[in-house]
Amino acid sequence: MLAASGFLTIRLFLALALALALALALALALALSRRVSVFFALTLVPIAAALSTGFGGRLGPLIADGLVTVAPVAIMVTFAVLYFGLIVDTGLFDPAVTRILRWAGGDPLKITVGTALLTLLVALDGDGASTFLITVSALLPIYQRLGMRRIVLTGVICLAVGVMNMVPWGGPTARAMAVLNLDSGRLFVPVLPAMVAGILWVLVAAYLIGRAYRTPWFWTSA
Repeated sequence: MLAASGFLTIRLFLALALALALALALALALALSRRVSVFFALTLVPIAAALSTGFGGRLGPLIADGLVTVAPVAIMVTFAVLYFGLIVDTGLFDPAVTRILRWAGGDPLKITVGTALLTLLVALDGDGASTFLITVSALLPIYQRLGMRRIVLTGVICLAVGVMNMVPWGGPTARAMAVLNLDSGRLFVPVLPAMVAGILWVLVAAYLIGRAYRTPWFWTSA
């Protein structure tokens, strides 16, 4: 009897997991096809999946619990987007960009280190798109003028963005807080030592890349 009930439980679990996978695949396919909006796909597909699997009567409590869990993170991310968006629009980063570019001059070592410093500063907004927009638009002409490979610019930016994405309002950390139902203090504070170590490594890596660019073989292999 216990074996039969356990077998039925496993079958039910597998059926629900399959329904979840199909719902996610359908929502992703609809969003990528651009036939419907992302909001439409991520709203109606889960509702349809819940109704088809017999959870229609629990939709209200499930939605309410989800809102309670996600609301603090959503408020923090919304504030961060508005705040850093205002900072970018008003040009608050422009003086820092100008000083870093003036300090870098035409030295490949200073340029790669300046790329890392600028990216670490701009990436505080937690938005990768705006970070790439600001850093690439400011530094790509310099890399092209000196004949430096663009993959170096991309690599240094990606190193810095990968570390700064751990800020509480960044995408990965915000999703982790929502899923684990944790506040920023409990999740972000233990990560700070690793984040500091990552920032130091980004600067060291940028220095090593820039120093390698001073050698003739690195230039000729470009």
